[in-house]
Amino acid sequence: MWRCLLIEDDRENSRYIEAAFQAQNYEVVTAYDGPTGLALAQNDNWDLIILDRMLPDNLDGLSILSSIREQGQQTPVLVLSALAALDDRVKGLRLGGDDYLTKPFALTELLARAEALVRRARAAPDVQELSVGDLTLDLFTRQVQRAGQSINLQPREFRLLAFLMKHEGQVVTRTMLLESVWEYYFDPQTNVIDVQVSRLRNKIDTGFEYPLIHTIRGSGYMLSVSGT
Repeated sequence: MWRCLLIEDDRENSRYIEAAFQAQNYEVVTAYDGPTGLALAQNDNWDLIILDRMLPDNLDGLSILSSIREQGQQTPVLVLSALAALDDRVKGLRLGGDDYLTKPFALTELLARAEALVRRARAAPDVQELSVGDLTLDLFTRQVQRAGQSINLQPREFRLLAFLMKHEGQVVTRTMLLESVWEYYFDPQTNVIDVQVSRLRNKIDTGFEYPLIHTIRGSGYMLSVSGT
C-alpha cells in the first residue's frame, strides 16, 4: 500500500480525491491548511504528496514545497492549482514540484500521474533495459529491437517509446506526453503528438505479429501486448 499525503483546503474536492485514491489501495491522510500540511510533510514518510497551491493561514503550497526541498526531502510532489499560466506552472516545477496539474482535472489523469511519480521514485536506478512482449529498448545503448529485428528511431521517437514502455498498461494522456517528452507545459494546439505516435506505430507495429501501441479514444495512448 502506498501512503499519500493530500494537502487541500477544499473539503469537497479532497473527499473526491481521497475516495479515488483509496479505491486504488492508497492510504490517504489529508491536511486542510498549510501549517498542518507542512508538519505532516516534515514528520512522516510518504510515497507521494499531493499539494494544493493556494492554501489558507498564510502558508501556500509553494512555500511548503520550498521548505521540504530545502530540508532535503525527495518525496514526489504533485502540485494542484487553478493557476494555469505557463509562468505559474514553470515556477511550481522549478521550486521542486515533480508534476503540476491544473484545476479542473480528471481524476483518471490525476491517478495516472500519481502512479507514474510513485513508480518512478521506486524504480531501480540501474535499470538499463525495458521490455514489453517481444519489444526491447536499451536505455544506455539506445538500441531498440522487436522480435530480434533492429528498429532505427529518431531521438524524439526514442523518448516517446521509452515513456510509453515505462507506463506499460497505463493510459498516457496528451498532457503527460507534452510535458514529459516534449517538455511543453502548455498545449500548443497542434497535432504533433498524433503525427509522432503514428510514425512510431509504423516502425514498431507494422509487419509484426500483433500491435503494441493502442489509441484509447478520448483519453490518449497505451502501450501493451493486449491493448487493455
